[in-house]
Amino acid sequence: MGPVDGSTAPIRRIGVVLKGSSPEALELGRQLLTELERLGLETLLDAESAAVLASPNGCDRASLASRVDLVVVLGGDGTLLSVAHGCLGGTPILGINMGTLGFLTEHPPESLLPMLNATLAGRTSVERRERFEVEVVSPRLEPITRLALNDAVITKAALARIVTLTVHVNDEFVSRFRADGLIVATPTGSTAYNLSAGGPILYPTLEVMLLTPICPHTLTNRPIALPLDAVVEIRLESRSEEVYLTLDGQQGFPLTPRDLVRVRRASEPLRLIVDPNRSYFQILNHKLKWGERGG
Repeated sequence: MGPVDGSTAPIRRIGVVLKGSSPEALELGRQLLTELERLGLETLLDAESAAVLASPNGCDRASLASRVDLVVVLGGDGTLLSVAHGCLGGTPILGINMGTLGFLTEHPPESLLPMLNATLAGRTSVERRERFEVEVVSPRLEPITRLALNDAVITKAALARIVTLTVHVNDEFVSRFRADGLIVATPTGSTAYNLSAGGPILYPTLEVMLLTPICPHTLTNRPIALPLDAVVEIRLESRSEEVYLTLDGQQGFPLTPRDLVRVRRASEPLRLIVDPNRSYFQILNHKLKWGERGG
């Protein structure tokens, strides 16, 4: 089989991840495995997908991408994000949308086989999507380091008081935010929680990050765009209880006063397969229903 986007390495082994709770994803997954077998390609599933497909070969989802030449995700953006938190090893990911909005899994189910064949023939493009390395340094625990594709969010529980967060960028004091929380978002994550909080949409390949306060107590605290190579350090100053760090809406960690959250560009990006005949603005128009006339 051919390479991806001009690469000299052929695709011989394909990883498959699906949303196990979706009957549609399950059926499409069976069709995909049948097609890959017909093409003579080796497949590897993550353990969760292998279980729902009654397949004996399954591995840890976090390591799947590093063991194959291409990953096909059948699900929503949440399913793809669960893959993005692992070691990717430079392996490109093709996302097929079995959910609702789907900015990352942008291709509809009927595009699976055409996109797969185009990818195998080297006729698709690969976009570099930057990830964050997020570290939590606490006097009470060993440091925790995780990866995020969309965002790192510090937020209070619904009934907790406003939190106070001190922010430094490259060791320089920026501001002391009093708000419901704070979002540090990648360009990819600009259409996630950042968008709901009133932050701007960024073109996904820009080399910037966003710092967006959530319902700030001071209205002059506005979203800030920073260089992607900046190191952002956020320290929880207030004694408010029930404050959490959440990564991509999937991994959560409780924070206590004086805990430090450090966010920086990860060394390894995600490589996302895109249709060269479809622009990002077309995707925005379709997903956000821009330009549609009201009734």
